[in-house]
Amino acid sequence: MSLINGLPKQFSDSDHTVNSPRNQDPTRPHTLNQSPRSRKRVAKVRPGKRFKGLVFLIGLVGLFFIVNWWMLYRISHSGFGPKIRSSNKNPSSSVVIKKDLREIIEVKRPQKTRFGRLLKLAAHALAEGQMKPEAKGLWEEPYALASNWKPCAEECDWEPSGNPSLFHPLTQNLRLSFADQSEGNNGYIMITANGGLNQQRVAVCNAVAVARLLNATLVVPKFMFSSVWRDASQFGDIYQEEYFINYLKPDIRIVKELPEELQSLDLEAIGSVVTDEDIMKEAKPSFYRKNILPILIKNRVVHFLGFGNRLAFDPIPFQLQRLRCRCNFHALRFAPKIQKAGALILQRMRQNMSYSAPLDYCLVGPYAKKMVKENVSHAVKGPRYLALHLRFEIDMVAHSLCEFGGGEEEQQELEAYREIHFPALTLLKKTRKLPCPAELRSEGLCPLTPEEAVLMLAALGFNRKTHVFLAGAQIYGGRSRLASLRSLYPHLVTKEDLLSPSELEPFKNFSSQLAALDFIGCTAATAFAMTDSGSQLSALVTGYRMYYGGGRMPTIRPNKRRLADIFLKNSTIQWKIFEQRVRKAVRQTKQIHRRPTARSIYRHPRCKECMCFTE
Repeated sequence: MSLINGLPKQFSDSDHTVNSPRNQDPTRPHTLNQSPRSRKRVAKVRPGKRFKGLVFLIGLVGLFFIVNWWMLYRISHSGFGPKIRSSNKNPSSSVVIKKDLREIIEVKRPQKTRFGRLLKLAAHALAEGQMKPEAKGLWEEPYALASNWKPCAEECDWEPSGNPSLFHPLTQNLRLSFADQSEGNNGYIMITANGGLNQQRVAVCNAVAVARLLNATLVVPKFMFSSVWRDASQFGDIYQEEYFINYLKPDIRIVKELPEELQSLDLEAIGSVVTDEDIMKEAKPSFYRKNILPILIKNRVVHFLGFGNRLAFDPIPFQLQRLRCRCNFHALRFAPKIQKAGALILQRMRQNMSYSAPLDYCLVGPYAKKMVKENVSHAVKGPRYLALHLRFEIDMVAHSLCEFGGGEEEQQELEAYREIHFPALTLLKKTRKLPCPAELRSEGLCPLTPEEAVLMLAALGFNRKTHVFLAGAQIYGGRSRLASLRSLYPHLVTKEDLLSPSELEPFKNFSSQLAALDFIGCTAATAFAMTDSGSQLSALVTGYRMYYGGGRMPTIRPNKRRLADIFLKNSTIQWKIFEQRVRKAVRQTKQIHRRPTARSIYRHPRCKECMCFTE
């Protein structure tokens, strides 16, 4: 509701008519030769009474503004579905798009859904009287096959003097011994990684591999401030810096800053700054040897800006690939304050029971021991909970070019966001004919909406009593988008629900640190469900669960192309048929297999470089 009404007509017209100069004769006194009736009319507008009338009208206008304010307050604070904890409401339930400090676009309108009929059928299926036994294998993965894979990336068998096969002849021509090569004597590599927590994590692991490849010393990575993520956190705010340096000592040399003699160099002027535009995506080791190594040897330092997804997964030498796994699964441990808050999330999701999962120590370190009660001689089996990563933030929604039922108003909002944050995509739309939203959806290229996600979970057989940990940043559309999810699964919580305001305070305005808490909550869950398999967080969580889960930590990956075809029949399909088709579409994604060629080792660690297969 907008406050655009003007003043009442009686205020704007009648008062000015009485006192208007057009109604007065300037050649004679105002009260002379006037009839009693005229004098009576003049007496009605004496100053005292005019003042009282003005006060009354001002009060009336003030009351109008107060009523409007009250109505706006009720609209903005009205909730949908059950409230988890009234004392810890999310203060920002709407999506905010910032262009600059003067312009803010807020999305607060009620969201429409195409799935009203199916949602009613799902609610009926999940009702107490209609509840069916949970589907077989819902909380499991094919254990016999998955349990054959064991973590082994921590095993390091570099040759004592370095592995000459990893280095380019240019290094040998400089007459450096192999012992020198293992000490990073070719120079220093700096990296300022872009993106959010997950993109930065991948960039760090790739930088470690490139530093080893080029026999360089790595400077502790820095993180770029992003207008999207708006987080000023640096490496030491998220990870344990000393642990990172010491753990990787046998592999590469890592220092906290450049030597003094190099700090004053203008790296851009001497050509030592390398951006993502200078490196193709998934560049092979030969590219770095040919193009980056000469710059490193000449200038003694190279600074990579961005470095997202800039090292190929194949072909890579065996030990170099294993080093990337070792960095991701072993060297990067969260900072103590993140571990402490993460342990609280796990403890409260498990309802404060004395329980410790295999992954706990890797995620929360020494706080894992505190989660097991001292008076219990052994850890008991804890309650199950499902983690759901709902990848439906505005950046994902806008970049997808899909439609989500919001009509013209939604399209205008998303286009405004694209112009600010994805100008290249906006230009592409203007210069090329891109697939229409319907085509994108049929190809499985659109993220699942919260409504589609809850229908998938209900069809798979997760009952109404399931405890659900919801991960993700601000959902596009705010609370109304989550109404159906909260209604069908009342035991749904977020990190904001589980942690008190004082416990969340250290992470306020630090989106990457908050994402680390989501990472912990998802990775340690009994089962993990994603809505977009292309999400970096989902990929890293999936890989972590494969690596450490021992074949007992299933991940639900939707086949969005198959689901899109099923959802197209939402107005006619029967619930029983819907269940069968959804279960078949998801069951096919739970197969155990080795990492496909050229696929991410962070997502698919089941390969000889990261895990060992035992029969």
